[in-house]
Amino acid sequence: MKTININPINKFHNQISIFFVLISTLVFHNLIAQSNLSYPIVDTKQSLFYDTLNIISQPQAGENFYGQDANYPGYQPSYVDNGDGTISDQITELMWQKSTDINNDGVINVDDKLTYEEALSGADTMSLAGYNDWRLPSIKEMYSLIIFSGVDVSGWEGSTNDLIPFIDTDYFDYNYGDESAGERIIDSQYASSTLYVGTTMNGDETMFGVNFADGRIKGYPTGPMPGQTEGKLFYVQYVRGNTDYGTNQLIDNDNGTITDNATGLMWLKDDNGEAVKWQEALSYAENANIAGFSDWRLPNAKELQSIIDYTRSPQTTNSPAINPIFNCSSIIDEDDNENYPFYWSSTTHANMSASPGGSAAYVCFGEALGFMEQPPGSGNYNLMDVHGAGAQRSDPKFGNPDDYPFGHGPQGDVVRIYNYVRLVRDAAPTAINETSSTHLKVYPNPTNGYLTVDLGKETSITNIYIYNFSGSLVFEKEIKNAQNQVIDIQKLNTGIYFVKIIGPEKVYSKKIIKN
Repeated sequence: MKTININPINKFHNQISIFFVLISTLVFHNLIAQSNLSYPIVDTKQSLFYDTLNIISQPQAGENFYGQDANYPGYQPSYVDNGDGTISDQITELMWQKSTDINNDGVINVDDKLTYEEALSGADTMSLAGYNDWRLPSIKEMYSLIIFSGVDVSGWEGSTNDLIPFIDTDYFDYNYGDESAGERIIDSQYASSTLYVGTTMNGDETMFGVNFADGRIKGYPTGPMPGQTEGKLFYVQYVRGNTDYGTNQLIDNDNGTITDNATGLMWLKDDNGEAVKWQEALSYAENANIAGFSDWRLPNAKELQSIIDYTRSPQTTNSPAINPIFNCSSIIDEDDNENYPFYWSSTTHANMSASPGGSAAYVCFGEALGFMEQPPGSGNYNLMDVHGAGAQRSDPKFGNPDDYPFGHGPQGDVVRIYNYVRLVRDAAPTAINETSSTHLKVYPNPTNGYLTVDLGKETSITNIYIYNFSGSLVFEKEIKNAQNQVIDIQKLNTGIYFVKIIGPEKVYSKKIIKN
């Protein structure tokens, strides 16, 4: 019998080759699935970096404040102006009314605003661009348009010419509140079709709306405001298409994680179990190694809002506003009642102050409480649910909550500063739970055309591959030396790509954005 000696090095290379084929196959199928998401989360478009107060240079992995929103670019907003008064969103497959100029007089002002009932009924007679299936958007559809390159104008008095709203004005016609009609600049609330299952203030029926002037979701009364006889007025932007947008497809993976097949995101089933400051939330996320994954992150505001369940609330279901497939800590609120937490996002909520980065966005999974002075000027404050479970507001990144005994703003939003954390990762970001490297770097990301692969101390890299969002190989290069590699991808279309870097013993991967 002839004995065959197998070189162990060749055997290892064969195993790695087989492993990479399996990896590539899974990557391809995962990317195909991801390209068919019914609820892709459009990125916040936040590109600036902040510490607890101000704009800073981009932090790198391992440095303070790494892991914030701008460190993790996602599906960048991508719109097409159809030239007929409509805008198509290439990410969500929703089509939007371009302008809130409802009366078509060429000016967006209070005359274009509608009551909640008028906004609902107006969709029935809408025939813009020949379509008759327009609808008042849900709160998740409406929130898909928000971008956090905007700056909160709360308290601003003066010209609106240089202000930056939380909506893309390169595509959508926009105006702030109509000061000539006695409105505040901040009165730029947009109506949605989503009603709060509880009530706010003094038992008011409440609709969730998005304010593109201050970058928040709040509950607003569907009827008259106190002291008024007519219903509150809202801007209205109708939508059509992708009727599945905003509907989650949650799967319990039986390992402490939940995958949402609609968004392509994987969540931890449990939260962190304690209230922490914003910087601590970032650090907790970046150092988490749970369920076999080390690429957890603090979700941005839009990712976090995607798992709100607007059919639930502490008032009506005795539960947080999240699907019970998740576990949610309970808290004792400012009125000594059992309630549920606010959760930090990685998104800074920029404002007009001398310290523009001093606050970060959070999402309320419990009641959005506030101290209302009743009657105004009386000095008598009542704590109540002022904006509804499912609201998105903001908190200072540091400080002492005791310094805000009656909250902040006109509704006295409670100020906690210490909030909870729920981690997220891409369900197939780098496809599988592959090996990461602190030495390898791929930059700039996003990139406009030239990509540098910094091999660092990894001296035995053999191949670099780039796959597009559909899983097709669009670039490959064999590495013959350990020098940094500069790759020209100018001819690639704008979108999301996956860089695969192959060594004799490891497989590395990185998601990149091509602008």
